[in-house]
Amino acid sequence: MGSSESQPEPPRPSPELDNPWRIFDWGQKAALKEKLENFAPSDPNVKDIKILVAGQVGAGKSSFINSINSAFQGRIVARALVNSAEGGSHSFTQKLKGFTIRSGKRNLPFIFKDIMGLEPAALLGSQTDDIISAVFGHVQDGYKFNEEQSLTYEDQQFITNPNLSDQSFCLVYIIDGNTVQFADDRLIDKIKIIRKRISDKGIPQVVVMTKVDEACPLVKKDLKKVYTSKKIKEKMELCSAKVGVPMSNIFPVKNYHDEIDTNDNVDVLILKALEQIVQIADDRLLDCENY
Repeated sequence: MGSSESQPEPPRPSPELDNPWRIFDWGQKAALKEKLENFAPSDPNVKDIKILVAGQVGAGKSSFINSINSAFQGRIVARALVNSAEGGSHSFTQKLKGFTIRSGKRNLPFIFKDIMGLEPAALLGSQTDDIISAVFGHVQDGYKFNEEQSLTYEDQQFITNPNLSDQSFCLVYIIDGNTVQFADDRLIDKIKIIRKRISDKGIPQVVVMTKVDEACPLVKKDLKKVYTSKKIKEKMELCSAKVGVPMSNIFPVKNYHDEIDTNDNVDVLILKALEQIVQIADDRLLDCENY
């Protein structure tokens, strides 16, 4: 007869890697700030590097812009309005608006343009054509988006011949790391359409994966575990596979949400993502100069 003694449960696999899969210097905040404060666009005729921020509703587009400003100001900034109502399934942002990034009282030479959020339904949220038009500088600041009809060249608000300085040199997709595995295929299809259309014109794209603290208990306890977390790495790999953006262009961050003070670990992830975005955008500007 077999033993009635219960067998011990096998040990659970560790949620953490032995070594970080991406080398990251958590002490580089001051150096990143200084580098970004001293940045100048490679083309002297372009005053500001413009970067368009798009993404799914509720993923934290406006919060990301606010978090960048917070990292420079050393206090929580909320210039881009955020919808904190529970159950909000539609975009709170209704107009295209550019936000300067400030360090102290000085504006830095890059502007983030906030656009209406993407929604899965065909006629809800930002139209794919509107995002593409905004990237190429055809949409003026303050334009109120129409969920049922994208802007066309026949509209008075359409900028037919935008200057180089009107264009965005990088498109940043904001994707919720907590829900990336459940992303609606219709939403992913919209992103793929945008990606193909602007890639054909040489516009680089970056993914900022937000809410990493909500996506992984290990990271919620200690943000410095973000690059040793197996779960975060898997979510970034899934994000790369779904959207088509390489892992090197995906940056995990935690936006400021309910904090009343800034935090160095939150700031350094935000600033590193910003540094990479600005460099990628400036590389695109250089390509435009040489075209």
